[in-house]
Amino acid sequence: MLINHEKLKGFAQAVFERLGAQADKAFETADHLVEANLKGHDSHGVGMIPNYVGSALRGGLQVNADARVVKDQGAVLLVDGGFGFGQVVGRQATDLGIEKAKAMGIACIGSRNNHHLGRIGSYAEQCVAAGMVSIHFVNVVGHPPFVSMWGGRDKRLQTNPFCCGVPTESEPLILDMATSAIALGKVRVADMKNELVPENALFDAAGRPTRDPAVIAEGGSLGPFGQHKGSGLALMCELLGGALAGEWTMQDIDQQKEITVNHMLMLILDPNVFGGVQGFRREVAGMQAYARSAAPAEGFDEVRLPGDPERASRRERLSSGIPIDPQSWGAICEAAENSGLTSSEIAGLVD
Repeated sequence: MLINHEKLKGFAQAVFERLGAQADKAFETADHLVEANLKGHDSHGVGMIPNYVGSALRGGLQVNADARVVKDQGAVLLVDGGFGFGQVVGRQATDLGIEKAKAMGIACIGSRNNHHLGRIGSYAEQCVAAGMVSIHFVNVVGHPPFVSMWGGRDKRLQTNPFCCGVPTESEPLILDMATSAIALGKVRVADMKNELVPENALFDAAGRPTRDPAVIAEGGSLGPFGQHKGSGLALMCELLGGALAGEWTMQDIDQQKEITVNHMLMLILDPNVFGGVQGFRREVAGMQAYARSAAPAEGFDEVRLPGDPERASRRERLSSGIPIDPQSWGAICEAAENSGLTSSEIAGLVD
């Protein structure tokens, strides 16, 4: 099925308001999720609604929490999200970091105890819109691990995102990626659609490679991207986002319960602290043009840079609607009913 993005946003907002969220927080979270769908990241879109509703009903997600500054040491801030909607408290922490970077040239923000932050690229987009460069290291805790490290069979980490944003004179460069071969949410989406995942992304419980997304529920694991390189970057995200900013890592086995928590270490930098923003922008624009001028390899129509696939998806889905498979939509509607919406209310919101 295809759903108009505005209708989908109103539906998601209604679900969160029925959970008791203030209207502005419900809207911001819904807007973030639908934007992820528009940009082709369905794993971080409205398919997360069942996770959020379940977490709120269990007392994990605190739907009206705001970010709180715990420590302010000049260019360094420690911010606690209080397990609020990550889309809200993560944005608030990023706002604080941008303000610091504008005043001091650089800011280092430890953002801890955020309920699922959603698409990390949105925080990089927030920074580049303010003219800032940003780097984000994120870990995932609160539930058992799903990712095995390179050379290991047992699961030890989560998908631990890494993100970097660079402002440009036109469309920003946003590198936003899981350090696993694919995001866990993409496995969920593939399972719902009865599709296979790419090769070398999953391993069964015996450590054998497989393309069947169902193995995750049977003791299987996600593998790292890029073999030892992705595995090493995932560990750095665990240590910088989790150990440093959050003081909570995956080895805290007694805290592996039924909540998705992100800790994020952000570095936000004003390009003016170096040679000046004009020289920086000149080199970025030149490098973009130089990279795009390469002849496409066999099987490709052009060289794409970070952020290009998301922009292409957004243009298409704004026009045609957001695709949601029947199984995913059934789970979303069930969660909506659990939040307190009736089936007739749901139908009225999306029809």
